Amino acid sequence: MPTNETLAAYSNYLIYGAMAAFTIAMIAFAASLASMRGRDLVPAGVPEAEAASGGVAVATRTALAVGGPDDGALPPGRRSGNIGMSVTWLGTVLLGAGVLLRGLSVQRPPWGNMYEFAVTTAFAVALAFVALSLKRDLRWLGLFVVLPVLLTLGLAVTVLYTDAAQLVPALKSYWLVIHVTAAIICGGAFCIGAAVTLLFLVADSGERRALVGKRYRLDALARRLPEAARLDAMAYRIHAFMFPLWTFAVVAGAIWAENAWGRYWGWDPKETWAFITWVVYAAYLHARATAGWKGRKASVVALVAFGCFLFNFFGVNILITGLHSYAGV
Repeated sequence: MPTNETLAAYSNYLIYGAMAAFTIAMIAFAASLASMRGRDLVPAGVPEAEAASGGVAVATRTALAVGGPDDGALPPGRRSGNIGMSVTWLGTVLLGAGVLLRGLSVQRPPWGNMYEFAVTTAFAVALAFVALSLKRDLRWLGLFVVLPVLLTLGLAVTVLYTDAAQLVPALKSYWLVIHVTAAIICGGAFCIGAAVTLLFLVADSGERRALVGKRYRLDALARRLPEAARLDAMAYRIHAFMFPLWTFAVVAGAIWAENAWGRYWGWDPKETWAFITWVVYAAYLHARATAGWKGRKASVVALVAFGCFLFNFFGVNILITGLHSYAGV
C-alpha cells in the first residue's frame, strides 16, 4: 500500500506545532512556579519528633499555599499557570492529530519504529497529564511534565526521525497494537510517576532540613510543591496502578515472540531489559507493601526502574543489536 506523502507532511507540521505549544506552556508553567506563593516547610502543630522519625518528613494534609484570602483577584502564579494548562491542552490535541495523520498516511498503527514510538509516548505523557488535571490542580507539576515531552519530541524529530513507510513483515501482526499500545501507555504513566518521585525528593529534603533549621539549595522549589507525604502517595498510586499493565505488556510481547519466532522467550536484549524493568518495579511495590519502605529509599528504587525503562527503549535500540533491531531508528 503506497504512503500518502501529503498526510505524512501534515503530520510533521502538526508535531512541530505541538512542540511550539509545549514550549509556550513550559515558559508559562515556569513563570507560574516562580511567582507562586510558597508554603511553610514546617507547618504549625507538627511535633518535631514525629516529623523527624519517619521516611517522610511531614505527613499533614495542609493545602499548598498559592495565595491569600479570596479577594476576587487571582493568586500569584495562577494566571500564567492557567495559560500553561490551556496551551498544554492545545499541544496535546495537535500532537494527537499528528499521530493520527501519521497512521492514516500509511494505513497502519503509527508506532512501527522508534520515531513513531517516541512521538506516541510523548502524546501519552501529555494526555495522561491533562486527564489527571481534570480532577486536581496540577499546575505545580506542569513544568516537569512538559519538559520531558519536549525533550522526547526534540529527540524524535532530530535523531530518531524515519520517513513514513510500510511495516516490515515481522511487525505485521495484531500483536503490534496490543503489545506496543500497552507499552506506550505505561511509558506515559511511568514518566509522570518519575517526575512526581523526583519532586518528592526535593520536597522531602526541604522539609527535613527545615526541621533542624538548615537551608536547602532548592528551598524555593520545595516551598512551591505539595507536602512530601502527598507526593510520595501520588507516585505510589501511579506506579501501583500501571504495574499490572506493564506485566501484560511483557506477557503480550512473549506471546507475539512465539508467533513471530517460534519461542516465547529467548533473552533478546529487548526482552531482557523489559524483564529487568518489570523486576525493579516489582521490587519497588513489594518493598513498600511488605518491608514498609516509604519515602526516599523506595523513591530511589522507582527512579532506577524508570531508568531501566528508558534504557530499554533508547539504549537497547540504538546501542545493542538484537531481534528487535528491525524496528529501525
